[in-house]
Amino acid sequence: MILALLAIIAGFILLVWSADRFVEGAAATAGHAGMPPLLIGMVIVGFGTSAPEMVVSAMAALDGNPGLALGNAYGSNITNTGLILGVTAMMIPLTVHSKIVRKELPLLLVITLLTAVFLWNNQLDRWEGAVLLAGFFGLIGWSIYSALTGKGDPIEGNIESELETHEMPLNKAIFWLVAGLFLLVASSRLLVWGAVEIAQMLGVSDLIIGLTIVALGTSLPELAATVVAARKGEHDIAIGNVVGSNMFNLFAVIGIAGVIAPMSSIPPEAMYRDWPMVFGLTAALFVFAYGFRGRQGRLNRWEGLALLTAYLAYTGYLIYEITSVHI
Repeated sequence: MILALLAIIAGFILLVWSADRFVEGAAATAGHAGMPPLLIGMVIVGFGTSAPEMVVSAMAALDGNPGLALGNAYGSNITNTGLILGVTAMMIPLTVHSKIVRKELPLLLVITLLTAVFLWNNQLDRWEGAVLLAGFFGLIGWSIYSALTGKGDPIEGNIESELETHEMPLNKAIFWLVAGLFLLVASSRLLVWGAVEIAQMLGVSDLIIGLTIVALGTSLPELAATVVAARKGEHDIAIGNVVGSNMFNLFAVIGIAGVIAPMSSIPPEAMYRDWPMVFGLTAALFVFAYGFRGRQGRLNRWEGLALLTAYLAYTGYLIYEITSVHI
């Protein structure tokens, strides 16, 4: 048990650190290649902050634990929306100015519904995983299009100022791009091993471990990025980071796991307990932040408290389930 806990702690620390280095190296390399800042922010950085979830998903599926991958995807979205945006909005109320972010909010809601269509029979075939991965590449294409046609969008200035603080020489950028990716894989394998060991010792499912420990750990890069962006007044980046990461999680994290190791017996609670929580938080975020009838989208302190309360209640229930196994 102690060795597994140390593996999880070391895996988390290395995962967060390597993800940050990977994102900085990728963004700087793209900047040296002449990519527009908005494109770097939406695609390179957006992809990079979801890299921990994607790599953990691949490692879990390769090790024969697809339930851990599914729990990681759903748990990360719940953590991103409930904990990260909830805490951030309670500290600093967020205002949505970007048309790009407003377009992403209903799109995330549609993607969340799409995963329910594929998982309603408690299994995920390889072709369904492939469809989700195709959706991920389609999302990348849409992000590129939005970035190229989004000149003048308020989020562009935020991203430009953010990237200016992460400039580095090309050789250093390439080094951290490669080294960061290698360390991501190594730390993810360490984390998955520790998580599976803990799950087996506690007698709980990989799904539960993915929803709790692993989801919280892989969401740490989003937590840091969102809080820092909000404190700088970059509200669109704060919300956009979470929305983009959540879309990537549903498409890529679940899709990768489904393609590598089709899920033939997904625990039914994933659909009657976990997916409704993902959808409920996503729908609440859409209602709060979209801005209807010409009203500017906002996420105020009370709405942040509502998101955080829902997250804490859900997590408390999961902890109760874990502890009740031993009673």
